[in-house]
Amino acid sequence: MLALLLLVLAVTGAAGWWRDHQALALGPELAAQARPGDIHMLSSLTCIYCQRARQWLTVQRVPFDECFIETDARCAAQYQALMAPGTPMLLVRGQAQWGFSPQQVFEGLQASGPKRP
Repeated sequence: MLALLLLVLAVTGAAGWWRDHQALALGPELAAQARPGDIHMLSSLTCIYCQRARQWLTVQRVPFDECFIETDARCAAQYQALMAPGTPMLLVRGQAQWGFSPQQVFEGLQASGPKRP
């Protein structure tokens, strides 16, 4: 039984490491594709997932804008209009994405093509 538990812990840890490794490897590609205004994050002041997304985007030097639903009426209205189930809610070139996944953001940028001036 102990061996099974250790195996499950090892697999879980390895999967987490691989996911983090992929996200870090994707950072430079995402930063190269994203332009100011491409990524807009609707956040909550108390959302730990928003903090993690903000930190990842900042460290990777990915340009993004952010607003807080508690302090910005326009942001709150946009959040409600999207019927967002929670935060963070990202708008990637206008397309809504709930939650934060570097891979999902990258795919959203690729799917929409380059931003027109």
